[in-house]
Amino acid sequence: MATAPSPLRTTAGNLCLGSAPDSWGVWFPEDEHQVSYTRFLDELAQAGYTWLELGPYGYLPTDPERLKRELDARGLQVSGGTAFGALHRPEAWDDMLAHVRQVATLTAAAGAHHLVLIPPMYRDEKTGAFTEPPELTAEQWAGFGRAADRLGKLLLDEYDVRLVIHPHADSHIQTQPEIERLLGESDSWYTNLCLDTGHVAYGGGDNLDLIRRFGERVGYVHIKQMDPEILAQVAAEDLSFGEAVRRGVCVSPPAGVPNPADVVAELSQLDAELFVIVEQDLYPCAPDVPLPVAVRTREHLAGCGLTGIRRPNHHR
Repeated sequence: MATAPSPLRTTAGNLCLGSAPDSWGVWFPEDEHQVSYTRFLDELAQAGYTWLELGPYGYLPTDPERLKRELDARGLQVSGGTAFGALHRPEAWDDMLAHVRQVATLTAAAGAHHLVLIPPMYRDEKTGAFTEPPELTAEQWAGFGRAADRLGKLLLDEYDVRLVIHPHADSHIQTQPEIERLLGESDSWYTNLCLDTGHVAYGGGDNLDLIRRFGERVGYVHIKQMDPEILAQVAAEDLSFGEAVRRGVCVSPPAGVPNPADVVAELSQLDAELFVIVEQDLYPCAPDVPLPVAVRTREHLAGCGLTGIRRPNHHR
């Protein structure tokens, strides 16, 4: 009897692996608990990665020529930029757009075509205090998709950069119903999803279901896993995401949920070429922690068929 073929290709040829400053404990442009950007770049290359996301604007050099020199010296390339923005606050549009334009300019200059927009958290990253209500009003929801499309159109027309919205713990795009509502109220030409597997799991969502039902809206991926025991503590103790990270909610594969092999298998079935960026939230951490974690993670994901040897196109 013939053996049924594995759903996971020997190499998931439509997927390209990279990493990000987040996997080195970097959350802020400057912070005393973070490693220098030169150490991050050195160790990223040492760990065997070729592709990187830019991370918080101002952490890496913002002068395009200087950034290019630093990346070229280490054989590194950019998958996309990272920005933060509150699409539910019309009064914040101008300030958000100024920030996003800075990121988009640097992203495009680096030859990348994706901008990952992370919604603000409604709890303070360091103290856990609530800074705004955890749920949007009907009026705020009504404008969210339109604001996303307005931004996505601007990025596409002016920078040739695709907008992908990143679900995030303690943000208004966290649970699966919130993710689905965003997709339902936005245009697939201008607004798509950065599927962050860890944050989806943190919000109680089903990554495989999202990929199967909304695969055409997945334009970029962050791959990470969450510790189910600490997720239970989050629910029981009403922990903030910052406290959950300090307790070690983000774990290296094969530990945690979702199972990265299952995610890679499902993504490999999509008719799209995608960057899959490792993001293991480690802030704050000792300087010697990230490198061995990054190596083990890359090796495990390579065993799942996920490598960093090709450049996806940017049609989505």
